[in-house]
Amino acid sequence: MDLNPLRVFLTVASEKSFSRAAEKLLRTQPAISLAIQRLESELEEKLIDRSAKELLLTDAGQIVFDYARRFDTLESSLENALAELRDKSAGRLIIGANESSTLYLLDHIARFRARYPRIKLQIRRSFSSKIPAELIDGELELGLLSYDPEDDRLITTVIYTDHLSFIVSPRHRLASREEVSITDLGEEIFIAHNVISPYRAQVIREFQRYKVPLHMDVEMPTVEAIRRMVQRDQGVAFLPRMVVDEEIRQGTLREVRVREIGMERPIRLAHPARRALSHAAEAFLELVRA
Repeated sequence: MDLNPLRVFLTVASEKSFSRAAEKLLRTQPAISLAIQRLESELEEKLIDRSAKELLLTDAGQIVFDYARRFDTLESSLENALAELRDKSAGRLIIGANESSTLYLLDHIARFRARYPRIKLQIRRSFSSKIPAELIDGELELGLLSYDPEDDRLITTVIYTDHLSFIVSPRHRLASREEVSITDLGEEIFIAHNVISPYRAQVIREFQRYKVPLHMDVEMPTVEAIRRMVQRDQGVAFLPRMVVDEEIRQGTLREVRVREIGMERPIRLAHPARRALSHAAEAFLELVRA
């Protein structure tokens, strides 16, 4: 199989747009469309649902997209291996992390870039629940997790210990309190993150255990959106302390301790146990462990 149409398809699916893919690949849009048509003809499958307003993948398209990402990672690994034979300081490192977890890497990234400026570093946004499988399948070399995957095929290193923070607007009725009981929160409107996580589940269990109503009337797709809603006094939220630390220090958000909920969040850097790591990945692990 010619891998070039597969690369084109990967770019179209990732960008969710033929025109943006054309810009990224420095090709015309008709050339992009033709490459996709040739790939569909070769595979004898429709990969893109052209009847939808937005670009949607068919079931076959999703399968091809998953394998195309693996091919892309394998190709990068090959390039890394050859580069490292020539120059031990070169190569590329792909780390998977979700939106909020990326913040825990910033200091490490700054030190890594200072020490290894020629290594290309890519932080790939991934759902936390999918990172273990992506590591095992070889799509990622390292992955950041806020939970223990409990999988013998992975090795994890705790690089930071955070906690879940209950935050309110400075104008909120509880803003002047240092500590409240969970029973004080039964009338509050919670701005929730619509991504399933162990910490969301644990908060729900604690409210159920104390028989306190939990009104998650608003769900948002990003931590930034939740932060802004709370700042506007449209509700309250539980968020990792790291992602609201600056706002709390500046006074645009207030953290109030909830007596019954004191959740620590050990942040783990994970890698496959039975696969050799690249020089870049080994160097990053050595740096964070130090």
